[in-house]
Amino acid sequence: MSLKDQLIHNVHKQESHAQNKISVVGVGAVGMACAISILMKDLADELALVDVVEDKLRGEMLDLQHGSLFLKTPKIVSGKGNVTAHSKLVIVTAGARQQEGESRLNLVQRNVNIFKFIIPNVVKYSPDCKLLIVSNPVDILTYVAWKISGFPKNRVIGSGCNLDSARFRHLMGERLGIHPLSCHGWIVGEHGDSSVPVWSGVNVAGVSLKALHPDLGTDADKEHWKEVHKQVVDSAYEVIKLKGYTSWAIGLSVGDLAETIMKNLRRVHPISTIVKGLHGIKEDVFLSVPCVLGSNGITDVVKMILKPEEEDKLRKSADTLWAIQKELQF
Repeated sequence: MSLKDQLIHNVHKQESHAQNKISVVGVGAVGMACAISILMKDLADELALVDVVEDKLRGEMLDLQHGSLFLKTPKIVSGKGNVTAHSKLVIVTAGARQQEGESRLNLVQRNVNIFKFIIPNVVKYSPDCKLLIVSNPVDILTYVAWKISGFPKNRVIGSGCNLDSARFRHLMGERLGIHPLSCHGWIVGEHGDSSVPVWSGVNVAGVSLKALHPDLGTDADKEHWKEVHKQVVDSAYEVIKLKGYTSWAIGLSVGDLAETIMKNLRRVHPISTIVKGLHGIKEDVFLSVPCVLGSNGITDVVKMILKPEEEDKLRKSADTLWAIQKELQF
């Protein structure tokens, strides 16, 4: 009789698989920041890590497992595609990342090729999962994942402008001396250089900043609030220049989205979804708009009331992405 048998009398056979499993594909800086954010929020009963670099993958898994005592996620595993089986949520961070000064759109074809390999594997083992795409350019790759997976559009989600909006609210908070949670503002459109700040909706406690300061966000503004949006657009470039990559903020942003999905919170997030038929957009493009998110993925879109110039910028954002998307080979 083994020590275990002497110690423990078995009463009931274990469940065969996890009930709240999350998988992270890609264990680079972003993937691991997503992983730690999810672990610290106790969102999963199993976390699976996947990557093509086997030593790095096993090392990251072991490093997290060694912290099990301090976590409440009983199973942390890693391996090839089948390790993701029965996931509720699969987060894709794999792919080439921006180099210093490189636009997100420049990464396209390299990452499309990587997705052709990843997405079919995910679909094979977790046909009912929600797919959360984080790899850049996120809006185009969310479209690619949607096409390759054959999933309904509610289950393919791009992390989109959740981070841009968080950056905006942080910078707004710095200016006003107020916590970002109490600074409300939305950035929509492309997660990248053509993103659109919705100045008409920026408020604190329901008080419109534009009503108090009509020049807000315009070139005539003496306080240069337009700079805040410029800083949002430039922030990834700045961080990449300084430390080589971005990781913590995107990881926390993804943890925030994962929480909304896993707990079916139905919070509204600026995330990437198909926007055909909204705001005069006629193509199959994915862009960030305010979406109701829950355990079924994106169930609803909030119809923003945009100023004509904001709507024009959103359409331009769509045109920029469509120009690239229609040339893609997959």
